Amino acid sequence: MNKLTKIGASALCGSLAAISAANAGDLTVTGGADMTWMSKSNDTTGNPLGVGSNFGFKGSGELDNGWTVDLTILHTNVGAYSNTSVKVGVPGIGDIKLNQGGTGTGIQRMDDISPTVWEEADGAGLAIGATKIAGTSAGASVEIENFSAMPDGLAAVFAYSPDSDGSSSTSDKNTGGSSGTLGSGWDLTLTATEDFHTVSGLTVYGGISQVDQFQNTSGISGDAEENVFGAKYAWNSFTVGWQQSDDDTGRSSTNTNYEHTAWGVTFQVNDDLSLGYGVVESTRTSTTNVTAEATSIQIAYTMGGASIRLARIEADNIGYVAADDKETNVVSLGLAF
Repeated sequence: MNKLTKIGASALCGSLAAISAANAGDLTVTGGADMTWMSKSNDTTGNPLGVGSNFGFKGSGELDNGWTVDLTILHTNVGAYSNTSVKVGVPGIGDIKLNQGGTGTGIQRMDDISPTVWEEADGAGLAIGATKIAGTSAGASVEIENFSAMPDGLAAVFAYSPDSDGSSSTSDKNTGGSSGTLGSGWDLTLTATEDFHTVSGLTVYGGISQVDQFQNTSGISGDAEENVFGAKYAWNSFTVGWQQSDDDTGRSSTNTNYEHTAWGVTFQVNDDLSLGYGVVESTRTSTTNVTAEATSIQIAYTMGGASIRLARIEADNIGYVAADDKETNVVSLGLAF
């Protein structure tokens, strides 16, 4: 990791510099690379070898009035811009974050957080094309988190977007009928740990979302509404978890609802070696109801900044198409620097 010091916070927070003088801050550069070999059945894969790389900039600083400012700029493969966020910490209130192009914001941060040792069941190289909860994540949004008034062990995140149009990277909203029709919306998520409910090793979480949707004669009859709830329990070397989410698209006929279930179990063999098994199912309510499903066995071994990951994924009814079934084996070496 390379670090550039003495970068003024005024460079991080733009117009906020006019509020208060800036103290010196830090700007760090981080990155990583993944080298993979993938073998698929019932599919044309081309060259099974692949290389992925990414890098990002993270800056932090503090204003004279005690406010903190954090900047994140991420780039994906071949240096393509991914997203930017600026977070301002206000003492006595919490953190206010402006997201531009980021995934994993609002309720989407809980689209699938069942226990894994590497990736979710359909995220290690063979996706089932499932519609998962997205909320306001497709549009630029403002989030408020780390509320000062919240009790210990209970975390809340509120997100608002004045225009939630588009589709998230984990969603097929373009076929669900929401793309191009979404307006303003809000998400609220809650996470409770043992410090709040006193049950050792247990984490429970949930969220709700509502996005205004233009209702027209093409079959859209209501706003888009989503919810999620789940739990994870850690005991000795084992972690188990399950979650359920629901996406009401607001359509009156085709693709009216998506129900998504995910669960997983992991076992920590030692400090470096982990084993995991996960399942994800997504049912689309349409003229013909179809359930897409993926199961995955994964192994992960870490050596400092290097990780070796093995995964086998079996997927059925990919993209909600009956009998579109595939299998894949993945070997991946990840490097962080």
